Amino acid sequence: MKRLWIIFGLIFFASFAVLGWVGTEIFRQAPPIPASVVTTDGQVLLAGSDIENGQNVWQALGGMQVGSIWGHGSYVAPDWTAEYLHRESTFILDKLAVTQFGRTYDGLAPDAQALLRSRLQTMLRTNTYDAGKNTITVDPLRREAFEYNLKYYSGIFTNGNAEFSIQRDTQSDPVKLRQMTGFFFWTAWASAANRRGSIRT
Repeated sequence: MKRLWIIFGLIFFASFAVLGWVGTEIFRQAPPIPASVVTTDGQVLLAGSDIENGQNVWQALGGMQVGSIWGHGSYVAPDWTAEYLHRESTFILDKLAVTQFGRTYDGLAPDAQALLRSRLQTMLRTNTYDAGKNTITVDPLRREAFEYNLKYYSGIFTNGNAEFSIQRDTQSDPVKLRQMTGFFFWTAWASAANRRGSIRT
């Protein structure tokens, strides 16, 4: 009987040791929340604590009950991370296509589409976080995509969306809507940008 208690004790302490190590790794490898997000041409996209405030806005609306972030949450509304990244990507591809070829992305030949996808991949996966300045620097196109998505999310949360079970005037404050969109942007940035030392291509 004493032997069983010893085995139980060892398993108990080993389990908590593993949980403690996993918790430490999650904290150590968490994506940085920058003090600001700026564009390469000097425009401020997000400043101060906009991202953290945006997370608070989203949580106040129901958080995980109103869609999901990084796949965690309900599936009544979309995964806001994936949706933001998809909408940002399609916006940028169309902008690049019109600028370079004079037509939208869908109207291009496969080789031209592949060229633009490669440019998009580099833009999204390059980690431009500066730990010294606690700043993320992005291409001006990403700022345009942000404003495009801000208009979209403002419409959803102000006018309501039956498909997502979001009622009218769930959130109509322009400042809070911008902050929440900033939070969605950050989750999309963190999911796409290479971690330091990553070999993902």
